[in-house]
Amino acid sequence: MTKYRTRLLFALVTLLISVLIGLGLFIGQLFKHYYIDSISDRLQKEARIVAAHIEEHGGIAALDRTAVSEFSELLDARIIIVDETGNVTYDTEGSPGKITVRHKEIMGKAVEGKLNKKSYPVLSMGKALKYYPVAIQHEGGKEGYLILESKVSELKEAYSQIWWILGISLGLAMVLIVFLVSKITKRYTKPIESATNVAIELAKGNYRARTFEDHSDETGMLGASINILARNLQELMKAQEMQQDRLSTLIESMGSGLILIDSRGYINLINRAYKDIFEVEPADYLYKLYYEVVEHKEIRMLIEDIFMTEQRTGRQVLLPLGIERRHFQVYGVPIIGMNNVWKGVLLVFHDITEMKKLEQMRKDFVANVSHELKTPVTSIKGFSETLLDGAMNDRGTLEAFLSIILKESDRLQTLIQDLLDLSKIEQNGFHLDLQRVNIVSEIEDVLAILEAKAAEKKITLDFPSPDEEVVIEGDANRLKQVMINLVNNALTYTPDGGTVFISIRDNRDAVVIKVKDTGIGIEKEEIPRIFERFYRIDRARSRNSGGTGLGLAIVKHIVEAHKGSIQVKSEVGKGTAFYIRLRKKIPD
Repeated sequence: MTKYRTRLLFALVTLLISVLIGLGLFIGQLFKHYYIDSISDRLQKEARIVAAHIEEHGGIAALDRTAVSEFSELLDARIIIVDETGNVTYDTEGSPGKITVRHKEIMGKAVEGKLNKKSYPVLSMGKALKYYPVAIQHEGGKEGYLILESKVSELKEAYSQIWWILGISLGLAMVLIVFLVSKITKRYTKPIESATNVAIELAKGNYRARTFEDHSDETGMLGASINILARNLQELMKAQEMQQDRLSTLIESMGSGLILIDSRGYINLINRAYKDIFEVEPADYLYKLYYEVVEHKEIRMLIEDIFMTEQRTGRQVLLPLGIERRHFQVYGVPIIGMNNVWKGVLLVFHDITEMKKLEQMRKDFVANVSHELKTPVTSIKGFSETLLDGAMNDRGTLEAFLSIILKESDRLQTLIQDLLDLSKIEQNGFHLDLQRVNIVSEIEDVLAILEAKAAEKKITLDFPSPDEEVVIEGDANRLKQVMINLVNNALTYTPDGGTVFISIRDNRDAVVIKVKDTGIGIEKEEIPRIFERFYRIDRARSRNSGGTGLGLAIVKHIVEAHKGSIQVKSEVGKGTAFYIRLRKKIPD
């Protein structure tokens, strides 16, 4: 903008200086002509006076040279008298024979009438000379001419003074004009400069920029219009940013993965859920062709189908991700803009792995419950039918069959009770009877209950009881149920002559209970499933021991209801250790 102001100022100053120079030249020429006319008028009057004196005193024939010389000295001018033929009769500055060729030319012009007061001065010997001829009349006829020669050497000095005055005047006028033009251009270009700067800022995206509105003329209207435009753009940008933030928040907060592909097949957007699910980096996906970066063939085929058919599609796919396989419900829709312009494809990935697991667990639960109920019922029915067919008459057979029926009935009752307990614990309204519990005494009670089973298998129950009480907040009955299940499982899966070790570590705000055995151990890949319902490591041994497969599921739910955690460490052939962490004060 400074260049524009400079160009405008330069153009105006150049124009005004040109006008002033032209005016100065005109005035100089005017003064020059005026000065020359003044000298010519003076010479005309002086020449007529001298000519009148000569005519009064007898003409050229009776010329009084002394009087003419006096006139020459008085007028400070050279007087030359010539006859009608142009011959010099008298010259106040020398003899007639010393007249130069240049003077003879001038005399000839005078005689011919070509020399008058409008004639310009003549340069002779480096001097400016002005000539004026006057005819001398005598006895009614023209006797000759009187030529008055005057030096106009002051003409150069007058010219110098004129141009000096004009130069000073033009210089002062130029300074004043430059100052005024600078002020005027600044006044009128400043709003334009400000509006231009604001327009540049708006083009850069700075919609908070504003210009001045200090005039009521066109420049003021320009500033006001720029400000209105800036405010409108700012409001539009705020609305767009809010809309963009809402859309970005919605997309990034979605629990489902999302991928957007343009009409050329380039990936333009992936959300956070997609990045987390597939463990990809945006730099590896964005602005690249989908078939170059999407690894799974099923997804590529789904995208190709949408591109080909332009119809929305939904499929369930099973994709390998790392070491696991996950189920997804994938919805793909074509994006069609106004005037049926094809924009691209949008895919949404719903992770239904947990739903599939729950569905499979439900199926397994129904199958396992049916199987677990069917086994004792079949056994009871079979032995009952055998007794009714006549085996009851044999006392030994009767007692043996009745013992088996009683055992299977107890097993059936235990299964039903565990199912009821598990159902009650999993309900949202499950309530713990919280109280102060001495966990040491609870473990001692559990060991007393299971001591007979341990003695039967010659298993050592090792529990180094702490000297002080370890008191926590919890439900005593439920915690005892946890310990019974864990210790009973340890006894079940520990061979004869083994050891079951129970310990308590009292931390500042929590208690860690460890139940470790020297049993058969658990395979590493089976550890995540041991808390599932009806899952057994050794199904034959568990069923023969009267287990239902629900014990560890109940343990996990009770510990989590106490805001605690349970961990498992196991090594095949060496044993298994369960670590239960319970807080001393259950948080609200």
